[in-house]
Amino acid sequence: MKIIIINGPNLNLLGKREPEVYGSTTFDSYFAELQSKFSELQLEYYQSNIEGELIDKIQEVGFSYDGIILNAAAYTHTSVGLGDVVKAINTPVVEVHISNTHKREDFRHVSYISSGAKGVILGFGLKSYELAIRSFL
Repeated sequence: MKIIIINGPNLNLLGKREPEVYGSTTFDSYFAELQSKFSELQLEYYQSNIEGELIDKIQEVGFSYDGIILNAAAYTHTSVGLGDVVKAINTPVVEVHISNTHKREDFRHVSYISSGAKGVILGFGLKSYELAIRSFL
């Protein structure tokens, strides 16, 4: 089974950025844990701060992978383009957020991704990604 995690803007700063919200673990170290825990899967990881690159990546994998775990970060709340590409592909997408976006600023309560996603997992810290992987098993 081939699953890709796609992370959006500023998630490359995990471990440094607002540790009270996002924790102190880098995503690279967490991804290594996921690969070890789910060694039977082909797990890949992609991160970009650029909206168009995220759309390009989703188009690239969206017809051949078994699952996409998408944390579009701030683009979740602003990008009609990302919402459209999630609806345009065949591969199921699980929308993930580390924090509980409904406990944060009002603008974070809106997602352009959710209506095209298989499901949404939020508020469980980095464990949200593991829960998303399990949803594909």
